Amino acid sequence: MLTSYNAVMGIIKKQSIKSSIFLFIGFGIGALNILVLFPKYLSPAQLGLTRAMIDISLTLSTLCTLGSIPVIYKFLPFYNERLPTDKNDLPFLTAVVCLVGFSLVLLSGFIFKDFIVRKLGKSPDFATYFYTVYPFTLLLLMFTWLEAFSWGLRKTVITNFLKETGVRILTTVLILFYGVGLISIKAFINFFSILYLLPALILFYVLYASGKWRFSITGISNVTRRLKSRMISFGSFVFASHFLNVLARTNDTILVIGLRGLADTGVFAIAGYIIAVMEIPQRSLNAISIPILAESWKNNDKKNIENVYKKSVANLLVVGLGLLGLILLNIHNITIFLGKNYAQIELIVFILGLARVIDLGTGINGLIIGTSNYWKFDFYTNVLYTLLSLPLNFFLIKYFGLKGLAISSLISLTIYNSFRFVFLYTKFNFQPYNWKSVISILIACATYLLVYFIPRSSNIFVDSAIKTFAFSVVFLSLIYACNVVPDMNGLVVSFKNKLLRVIKK
Repeated sequence: MLTSYNAVMGIIKKQSIKSSIFLFIGFGIGALNILVLFPKYLSPAQLGLTRAMIDISLTLSTLCTLGSIPVIYKFLPFYNERLPTDKNDLPFLTAVVCLVGFSLVLLSGFIFKDFIVRKLGKSPDFATYFYTVYPFTLLLLMFTWLEAFSWGLRKTVITNFLKETGVRILTTVLILFYGVGLISIKAFINFFSILYLLPALILFYVLYASGKWRFSITGISNVTRRLKSRMISFGSFVFASHFLNVLARTNDTILVIGLRGLADTGVFAIAGYIIAVMEIPQRSLNAISIPILAESWKNNDKKNIENVYKKSVANLLVVGLGLLGLILLNIHNITIFLGKNYAQIELIVFILGLARVIDLGTGINGLIIGTSNYWKFDFYTNVLYTLLSLPLNFFLIKYFGLKGLAISSLISLTIYNSFRFVFLYTKFNFQPYNWKSVISILIACATYLLVYFIPRSSNIFVDSAIKTFAFSVVFLSLIYACNVVPDMNGLVVSFKNKLLRVIKK
């Protein structure tokens, strides 16, 4: 039976808040790593090496899935509804597919090793450590596979903790071990390549202990026999779409490695991480929304989908604008703190921030399309995104450096999301914007200008504290007073009521 809309939104709010807390804690730890510890103990080239490992492993692990991960998201509700836990063959089947994919990637890497090393001519250190990509890829693949089942069972909080916070804590330990001389740079890189081992093992235990998931080697179930054609068709298209999307988002690192070298890769990694804070609420919302959207499409509840879409746009737009304002007000101080090697990141961060606001301001459009019967359109838009980003990245990086790469991201994301918005509007008449969206933008711009002209303090930490406090107070007060995001106002009212009850006691 379909969960009522209020109950569904209650799930989203509760888990989203918990997940966001862990995500922000993780970001804080990550900020310590990449803005303080990495620049202190690693050169820009060595930092670029870690970024290269992450992005290339992400690309390869996505390729290894061969479409099995979106199949889990889409069809797990059918398996859970029609099969007992110990007879569910979806974990075993998808694991086999993932292992076949990894084997093919491993074989291809062995065959084309010399070609790959030649193409990494401007990044000889990465060529030396290229073997570390394979354990990183395998463990990230394992974690991603387990994560898909966790999301389906709505265990998003522990998943986000492990992925966003746990991994970064382990990274902090590694960099400190290297910084104080307990391990060499080679040992650091080798340990970094198995970063996802412990999180994957913990997630496996959590799933198994839940009693709702088993990895059983069983015969092919009736559910698989009935759905196999749909799963293969769906998995193939969505896999291609997802891979192209990941490639479009990671080819920048790959191209910078080949065209500019690891030092510029390290600079861009820091600029990208500063902007990555804006993605945190979106990641949390995505994890929670996938099973709810899948269930809503299964029950043809378009009203619920439209409501989730509208709320995602309203919430993410305000959060994105607020975070971008804080970042731009503090980026000058961050650049001073990092030193002259990272002087060029101010303009890069500004352009990337605009691109991210556009992406956030269109909500969970991709998830809505990807979980619907029109999921093939998701494939087509990702083809478009990749066809746009690859040549744009290549030419703009080649002629304008990292600034060109940021411009390419802005152009690609704008066109990409525009197509998705038009599709949802014309196909389902979903239109998530209203006059409050305009008010959100005006409030953000006015607050930024007001705080920007506050006289700058000579101490960068004091200056950042003053501007962060001033912007936060004014921006949030105006957002609350104008009731731009009812969900946020509801949370404030709920918090006030709880606080009053505690005081009365």
